[in-house]
Amino acid sequence: MSVAHAARMLLKDTRAFATVRWTQTGFRRAFGSATDGTAMRNLFGQVDETVNPQPDTADFDQLVWVADGWLTGGTGLVLRRIQMNLDTWDELDRPGRELSVGRNLTNGAPLTGTNERDEPDFDAKDALGFPVIPEFSHMRRARSDGDGERIFRRSFNYDDAPDPGEVSNSGLIFVSYQADIDRQFIPIQRRLDELDLLNQWTTPIGSAVFAIPPGCQEGGYIGDTLLS
Repeated sequence: MSVAHAARMLLKDTRAFATVRWTQTGFRRAFGSATDGTAMRNLFGQVDETVNPQPDTADFDQLVWVADGWLTGGTGLVLRRIQMNLDTWDELDRPGRELSVGRNLTNGAPLTGTNERDEPDFDAKDALGFPVIPEFSHMRRARSDGDGERIFRRSFNYDDAPDPGEVSNSGLIFVSYQADIDRQFIPIQRRLDELDLLNQWTTPIGSAVFAIPPGCQEGGYIGDTLLS
């Protein structure tokens, strides 16, 4: 309700000089349907946003807010619309799904752990000598060995009306916030592009980058720090 009302107010105030070109709806869990701190699940049934910096911490502030320059106090936003091929994903057995992501479907724990937030052991080997968490798994490709290549993710599922002859038109609206897109987001994306097995069932069909200015003091306006 709050988001719908805010969007209508913004659009109403700009209709004298602007028109709506494109919209995308998305959804997450209903409030109260899961305990606080529970990661949401995407339409593949996998947990999402497990490794996220916590707001109101020094770690979050360093990773998300720009410390100097023309966007001081703001952040960079990457928005991606990722289509999921649920039909071919349904054909994959459970071990294949878990190996593709690197996490257990039941509770999102790493394949080397017990609980969702356990630290993965990428050096662990199975009885045949193969890595328990494969090098091609989404989790391994997204994880950096350095501390700086981290982002704050806030994703939404979408489930639009299917095209004629299709049964689904679904996917993920991936949203990430970071102080430096080149330093934090791009290296992750390059690793995913190189080897991520999940690419077999996902197709990015839209992507954009935005600069989000900081808030304003009473009597000011959003962006006044950039224009004054």
